[in-house]
Amino acid sequence: MSTPKPLPRTLDAWLQQLVKLPLPIEQQQHVRLRRILGDSRRTWREIAEAIESSPSFALQVLREANQSNNSLSEPAESVETALSRLGLSRCEALLSQAPALPEDEIPLAFRQILMISQHASQQARGLFGARLARLWNELHGCSLLFLAPLWPLLCAHPQLFEAWEQRVLLKGERPGVVEKELLGVPLIQLCVRLAERWRLPEWIVRGYRLLERDRRQLIKALHIARDYEHPLHQQQMLDADTPLRHWLTQPSNCVLLANGLAVSAHHAWDTPHTLRWQRLTGLYLQLPLNELQQEVHQHAVSSARLLHDSALWHPAQALLWPWDAHRLKPARSSSAAAPPQRDDLAAWRQQCARLLAEPSAFANVPQLTACARDALQACGLKRVLVLLADRQHSRLQTQQQAGLDASAATLSLDPAQSQVLRRLLSEPGQLRLTPANVAKFSALLPGNLKALFPSEHLLLRSLASNGRVVMLLVADQGGQPLNEVCLQAFGKTVQCIERALGSFARRGR
Repeated sequence: MSTPKPLPRTLDAWLQQLVKLPLPIEQQQHVRLRRILGDSRRTWREIAEAIESSPSFALQVLREANQSNNSLSEPAESVETALSRLGLSRCEALLSQAPALPEDEIPLAFRQILMISQHASQQARGLFGARLARLWNELHGCSLLFLAPLWPLLCAHPQLFEAWEQRVLLKGERPGVVEKELLGVPLIQLCVRLAERWRLPEWIVRGYRLLERDRRQLIKALHIARDYEHPLHQQQMLDADTPLRHWLTQPSNCVLLANGLAVSAHHAWDTPHTLRWQRLTGLYLQLPLNELQQEVHQHAVSSARLLHDSALWHPAQALLWPWDAHRLKPARSSSAAAPPQRDDLAAWRQQCARLLAEPSAFANVPQLTACARDALQACGLKRVLVLLADRQHSRLQTQQQAGLDASAATLSLDPAQSQVLRRLLSEPGQLRLTPANVAKFSALLPGNLKALFPSEHLLLRSLASNGRVVMLLVADQGGQPLNEVCLQAFGKTVQCIERALGSFARRGR
């Protein structure tokens, strides 16, 4: 895949990056799909099921069918319909265009969101399959692809997934605030526009429009669902609101319900968010809450048997744990990170000696910053970002990075959008984030920088040459509290880097 681009900040910029982004397929799966598409003995249904086993290719097939058949009155509502419209030759050509990558080269966050989508499809199959037997293809395909607008987002910028988990699921921050900081736009709005641009099935588009524009019916239904201990009263309230009763029973709601259950269970089974979706599903199916929960748990176990991947998290695993146990833990730890080892400190001294050499040992800026990066890592910092400022201080661009997602290599920050960055560029200085001050400063940092460092323990240090700030260092110890030995070594490393900058500026004089 190509090197990830910096995070866009507007809806149009996001659409331009994501609409046609190619999604990778695991190599063995790619070979299997090619073999099945070339097997003349297979039925359309068998081929469609094989395509659905690779969600990213299922999206490509459905998207291609609907975008190349704009003259048709309705978009294809299932992969099988899309397959019949495109034909096998066209599907084989699409498969040839899809990147085939080893599993370990596909971003983990992208693989995780695909598993959540597959889990949602299994929940839909188990909970609603019998009720909507005549609409089985639509139910299965739309449940699988409901979260598809998120797939290219997390394929291109996988670091966003961990940031969302930590801030929304674990810390309980408001999703809208987090999305604005990380993306610059509301996530639901981006999903609606992508679903509309791809002409995804109406059930999917309708679900996103409900979440974006008209949540009134959903809120009213959730309010009634809270009274799950009095089913007769629930029915009376629905009978008194005919439009709400008609809306609640729409088949397309099953897609939203199945995905709500799958996404909420990703964190834990006992959260208020999970309980809300379970109550609402029970209201839709007219089942007592305890019976509904048993079914949801059973379908999660069935899903885990089909989707086992030791590198990914499936919520069925938590069903074996104590009920109040949660998978997600804070990014920080109660104890400080380990100090650097003796060998690391020896390497650190060597790098510092290179930085302090007179005359300068470096032929160019990349050599100097690479040495600075290595010195910072050797003194115990797990994640390091070295950014250079332009002459006007209008842009900060990544020069070196270590321990971060690949998107860090192309990070570009606008200091005008951040009070903290402007202050650090005005004169050399340091900001150390801790749990005590992170709430104060977090909102003042760029969202794409925070996405790379989902941490409450962070160092930001600006360095000057000839009285002018030219470099910004951002580093942490993997989210853990900073070790005192590491902090002392960081301070000495910064002094060495500043000396190296001065020596490099004087070379050749």
